[in-house]
This record gives sequence, structure tokens and C-alpha cells, in this order.
Amino acid sequence: MRQHCALKHGILKEFLAEFLGTFVLVLFGCGSVAQTVLSRNTLGEPLTVHIGFSVGLMMAAYVSGGVSGGHVNPAVSLAMVILGKLKIWKFPFYVIAQFLGAFAGAAAVFGLYYDAFMDFTSGILSVTGINATGHIFASYPARHLSVLGGFIDQVVGTGMLVLCILAIIDGGNIGAPKGVEPLAIGLVIMAIGVSMGLNCGYPLNPARDLGPRLFTAVAGWGMEVFSTANYWWWIPVAGPMVGGVVAAIIYYLLIELHHPREEPEKPHEEEEEEEEDEDDDDNSLKDKYEMITMS
Repeated sequence: MRQHCALKHGILKEFLAEFLGTFVLVLFGCGSVAQTVLSRNTLGEPLTVHIGFSVGLMMAAYVSGGVSGGHVNPAVSLAMVILGKLKIWKFPFYVIAQFLGAFAGAAAVFGLYYDAFMDFTSGILSVTGINATGHIFASYPARHLSVLGGFIDQVVGTGMLVLCILAIIDGGNIGAPKGVEPLAIGLVIMAIGVSMGLNCGYPLNPARDLGPRLFTAVAGWGMEVFSTANYWWWIPVAGPMVGGVVAAIIYYLLIELHHPREEPEKPHEEEEEEEEDEDDDDNSLKDKYEMITMS
């Protein structure tokens, strides 16, 4: 009974940590986009958006990393399952927490900037057009991007994210000093943002994209958030999951598999050593006894 209660308490702690971590990520990330768009670029630019998401992920990892590992991304959680670093039965709980946290984070951004939204849009919330605001919360493709191109973009981008995360937390590699891992991961997001953001804004995270998209669907933007750009919405959901799995396999096969393994001492060898020690003790006692009797 105690073990069952401890198990429930443990998964609850991890659930809440993933929820809060993802909330922090979306609040800082989507908040930086909202400030840029709603101020008509007077209080923001692409660089401030990159900083917002980078610092947001870094803070999310600090908030939840010590409890749940700070995944805040279903693609990362799936990669950890593939590598045996996360029990598979925990995966659904992590994903649900991440989606709920992202949804709540989007709601917080909307509430924070509600008056600005109404002023910017005159009360008409839309996904396309000169006063479009749907892209504040979720990704939409650039005009030049095809469906296949978008899918590859997400596989490659998320693959690089997961690959770098695995290197940062790998104790058999150079890794990062304890407590500095979130900073290093934040810098990875910065690098991806400034190098792979042209096509669709590097969502790289099914929860971070679909959670806020669901919020916009119920908060006034309507089902257009799903139908726009030939039903683009599924690409930043499926692409990152594929990218995470591919990166996990590549890192394991090319790096982790080749780490030197320490072979554990065999039990029978330890028993033989103990027997030899006992024989030595017996011999020493016997020698002492013979010396005493001779004297």
C-alpha cells in the first residue's frame, strides 16, 4: 500500500513539474512573439523572439529539471523512452502534462495582453491578413514552404535539438557541468532559431504548438487555426516526434554505444578472495598457537 501511494505521489510530482515547466516555456516564448506583433515591431524583433524562447526553455528546465528531467516536449520524452531513460508507462502522463501546460501558458499570454489584442485586431481575431494574430501562439508555414519541406524542416530541427540535449546530459561524453545543462540547452534553441527559423518558426515541440493552437481555436480564432495552409497543423506535431526518435537512434549508435563500459566484478571471484583471506587468517592463528606451545 505504501509503495502504491509513493508511486502515485512520484508520478504526480513529475506531472506537475512538466506542466509548470511547459507553462513557463510558452509564457516566455509566446509572450515574446505577442509583444513583437502587438507593438507592430516597436518593442520586439526576431532576435527578441529567439531570446524569449531560448530563455523560456532554459527557465523551464530549471523549474522542472530536478523533478521530472525538464523534458517539456513530447519529442524529448519519446526519445528518452527509446533510450530507456524514461519508463514507457510514464510517457502518457508526461505528454498530457506538457499539452495542458502549453494550453495554460497560451491562456496566460492572451489574458496578459487581452487589451492589446482587442486594440490591435479591433476585436476580430484572425489567422491571416494584415492584423493576423494566430501566429503568436502557433506556427504557420512561409509561402514558399511545401508540406514535404515543412515535415523535413521539423524532423531536422527537432533532431538537432534532441541530439544536442543527449550530448549535454551524457555523463560519458564531455557533457555540461551540473546545474549548467539548462543554459546549454537554451543556447541550442538560440542556435536553431537563428539558423532554421525561416521556414515555419522552429516549433520543434508538439505540445508547444498544438496546445496553444487548441487554445486559439476555442478563444475566438475558430477552426481556421487547423485548416489554414492546407491543414498545416499536423506537421509540427508529427515531424518533431519522428525527429526525436531518429536523433535518439543516431546518438545511441554513433556515440553512446561506444562509451567504455566498466565490467562488474564477478561474484565467484569475490567469494574466492574471501576464502583466501579466511585461509590466511587460519594459518596465522595456527602459527601463533605453535609458537606459544613451543615456548
